[in-house]
Amino acid sequence: MTTRLIPYASSLSRTCQRVPLLAVRTLATSSTQTTSTEPSTSAPSQLPNTHFKITLRRSAISLGDSIKETLISLGIHRRMQTVYHRHSPDIAGKILRVKELVEVVNVPEQMVRTKQQQTLDRRAKRGYKVVGSRKETII
Repeated sequence: MTTRLIPYASSLSRTCQRVPLLAVRTLATSSTQTTSTEPSTSAPSQLPNTHFKITLRRSAISLGDSIKETLISLGIHRRMQTVYHRHSPDIAGKILRVKELVEVVNVPEQMVRTKQQQTLDRRAKRGYKVVGSRKETII
């Protein structure tokens, strides 16, 4: 059985305590096993996350050219723009380069929106709607 040292701070001095590595591993695996006690019928209803939803939250104006080129290679040109990419190692590496600037969410394939669909979602509905009138404030 292997052991490893885990430091902890006491009130008077710093000491190390030997903890068996096997015990730490069993604790980590036992917590994941207890959460998966649901029936297997609910598993197919959850779709696997296959895409990254990447949104640029911070500007890259004063940053270096390599970071700006990384954003361009991801397809992001302006703040608050959202793009979707399949999970792949090269996209994950690009996201890590600009992780301070972007917000990343894992989404299933059904949640992926094209650029045209995103534009249609932002458009206002046709016609108009009376929100309030000055008559109501006078009366």
